[in-house]
Amino acid sequence: MKTVIQIVLIVAAIILAYFIYQSIERPIEFEKAKDARYEVTVERLKDIRKAQLAFKDVNGHFTGDWDSLINFVKHDSLPLVRKIGMLNDSMLEAGLTEETAIKKGLIIRDTLKVSVMDTLFGASYPIDRIKMVPVKDTVAEFHLGATVITTGSGIKVPVFEAKAHNNTILKNLDRQMVINLNDQRRTNGKYPGLKVGSLTETNSNAGNWE
Repeated sequence: MKTVIQIVLIVAAIILAYFIYQSIERPIEFEKAKDARYEVTVERLKDIRKAQLAFKDVNGHFTGDWDSLINFVKHDSLPLVRKIGMLNDSMLEAGLTEETAIKKGLIIRDTLKVSVMDTLFGASYPIDRIKMVPVKDTVAEFHLGATVITTGSGIKVPVFEAKAHNNTILKNLDRQMVINLNDQRRTNGKYPGLKVGSLTETNSNAGNWE
């Protein structure tokens, strides 16, 4: 009987040690996996912001359509001003302005067209996948939207938003940990995921990780 009790106590001690280990390691492993997924997702959102800002520079507004954004990056171009020379003291003493110096050919200001793709990302960038949440074994697109907000002073401001929920970014991780994280975010009035820009306020196209 004594031996049986000892065996039971040893087994109980092992089980208790296992649960203690799990209670410590489980959050650590979750945080490590979350941070890795957040890192690649943030980088993709930064790329989306870069493409959207270029789109607005050319078109005057943002787009809420992936096909339009991807087609723009693939096939459109950006204006680039080539500057050769500048006003020097002798030109200023002669009463020349930059405009007259350009007309006289003393300085050069040319506007060139450069590829959006090459300028922003490089030819090898997988632009067709910019809309995809970059998490292994997850096939999901970022939610993309664009609109115009009228400020209190009556100024119309184009805005955009791209976002992915934690349920997508953290898919197949510890479910209860994800639920707890989402609840914590909502309690603090924050979006339970990652996003850049906003459709409800002018936030200078900031990401919620910044």
